[in-house]
Amino acid sequence: MTKLPPRSRKVRILATLGPASDTPEMIRALFVAGADAFRINMSHGAHEDHAARIAAIRALEKEFNRPTTILGDLQGPKLRVGTFEKGLAILEKGAAFVLDRDETPGDALRVNLPHPEIYAALVPETRLLLDDGKLVLRVKAVSDDRIDTIVEVGGTLSNRKGVNVPDVVVPVPALTDKDRRDLSFAVEQGCDWIALSFVQRPEDLAEARKLMGGHGALMAKIEKPSAVQRLEEIIELADGVMVARGDLGVELPPQAVPPLQKQIVATARTLGRPVVVATQMLESMIKSPSPTRAEVSDVATAVYDGADAIMLSAETAAGDWPVEAVTMMDSIAHSVERDPGYLARLHFTETRPDPTTADALAEAASSIVSVMGASAITCFTSSGSTVRRVARERPSASILALTPRSDTARKLGLTWGVHAVRTKDIGNFEEMIGKARRMALRHGMSEKGGKIVVLAGVPFGTPGSTNVLHVAAIRGDELKGRDESPSF
Repeated sequence: MTKLPPRSRKVRILATLGPASDTPEMIRALFVAGADAFRINMSHGAHEDHAARIAAIRALEKEFNRPTTILGDLQGPKLRVGTFEKGLAILEKGAAFVLDRDETPGDALRVNLPHPEIYAALVPETRLLLDDGKLVLRVKAVSDDRIDTIVEVGGTLSNRKGVNVPDVVVPVPALTDKDRRDLSFAVEQGCDWIALSFVQRPEDLAEARKLMGGHGALMAKIEKPSAVQRLEEIIELADGVMVARGDLGVELPPQAVPPLQKQIVATARTLGRPVVVATQMLESMIKSPSPTRAEVSDVATAVYDGADAIMLSAETAAGDWPVEAVTMMDSIAHSVERDPGYLARLHFTETRPDPTTADALAEAASSIVSVMGASAITCFTSSGSTVRRVARERPSASILALTPRSDTARKLGLTWGVHAVRTKDIGNFEEMIGKARRMALRHGMSEKGGKIVVLAGVPFGTPGSTNVLHVAAIRGDELKGRDESPSF
C-alpha cells in the first residue's frame, strides 16, 4: 500500500479525463499531483472507454487506501442546425436568414432547424446564437415551421453547429435518450456524482433524481440565464452545483459572468451545497507548460471566493501538459490558502445556521477551533450531512470525516477541506473518543498535545442524529498496537 498524506489545501481539484489522460499510469500521476476527483465527460467516448477509466480510478483506492471520487457529466440536450449543400455558408451582417423545418441542405439564405420546441418558444426580437455565439441572429417573425431572422453578427456557419437560445426558456427535456443511457451506465459503474447539463428550472432535476434511484449525488450545472432566475430553488433541490462558465459566457455578455460566478458560489455556500467552478481555468495550458497571469488570477479568485472545487477540462482531457496543469492548480491553491487574509475573505459570505442541533453544533465547532486552536474537527457520519454542515462554516482546522460507508466517503471528495476515511462504525461514547484521537493522529491531523473537536450522533449509526460535541486532547500514544482502517 502506497502512502499519500492528506491534502494540505482546502479546495478540491476536479480533473477531466480524456484522450490525454486515459491510461492507468496517467490517471495515477494526476491523482498524485493533486487531483482529488475525476470527471468522466459523457459527451465524448464510448461506454467501454469510460468503464476502463473508472476501473483505473477505483484501483487507486486499493493502492492508496483512500476513497476516490468520480463525477459522470451528462451531455444534455444539444440544439443544432442541419447541414449545408456545400458544407458551410457565409452569413453576411444585415442579411435575412431563415431557419425552417425543411430537411433540404441549406445555403446562405436558409438552413434546417430540427427542433420544434425552439419554434414554440421564440418571439420576435429574441436572439439565436450559433456556433458558441460566434454568429448572432435577431428573430423578426416566427411560425410553427419557419423563423425569419436578421444577421446581427455574421460569419461562416458549417454543418450541425450548435444553437443557443438565451432570451427564453426552451421547453426541452433535461434528459435526452442518450443522457438516460449514460446515466444508467454511470449508476451501474458506481459514479459518485451525476452532473446534469443545461438545467433551466428546478423541475429539470426530478427525472434524473428518479432514474438515479438513490445512488450517487446530483449536481446541477448552471449554464443557462434562465437557471440564474431560479437559482436558489435549483440549488436547494440539488446536492451540488457547478458554475459552467463556458456556456454561460456564450449566452451572456462576458462581463456578466464574473459577478454571476460570485453569486452562484455565495448562494451554494449559504445553502450548504458543494460548488465547483469550471471551464477555461488554465486554458492556455492545453498547449503551453505554463499558464497566463490572468488565468492564475482567475483560479485564485475562485479559491478566495470559497469554492469547494475548481475544475480542469480540456487541460487534462486533451492537453499536452495534463500533470503540469494539475500541479499548477495545486500550487495556486496552496499559495492563496497561505495568504493571511484568506480565511477573512472566505467569511465575507455569511452562512447563518438553520435552527437545528446539527447546524448549531457545526457553528460551535468552528468557533471552538478559532478560540482553542484545535487542529481538526473529526466528524462521525453516515450520510455526510454533518460534514457538509461543518464545511459550510469554512473552519481554519482540517475536517476529518469518519464513515463506515464507501459511497459517503467518495461523495465527500468534492467538499471543501474534507479528508474522508472509511472506518468501522462505533458503538459507544468511549469508543468514539478513542477512535477520533487515533484517526486524527494516524492521518496527520493532530499530534501529541494537540486538541481535536469531535462531532457525532447518539444513538450511533443513525443518520441525521448529530447531537454530541466533545473536545479531546491527543496523548500521542493512541496508535500503539492499533490497525483499524478498512481497506477498499
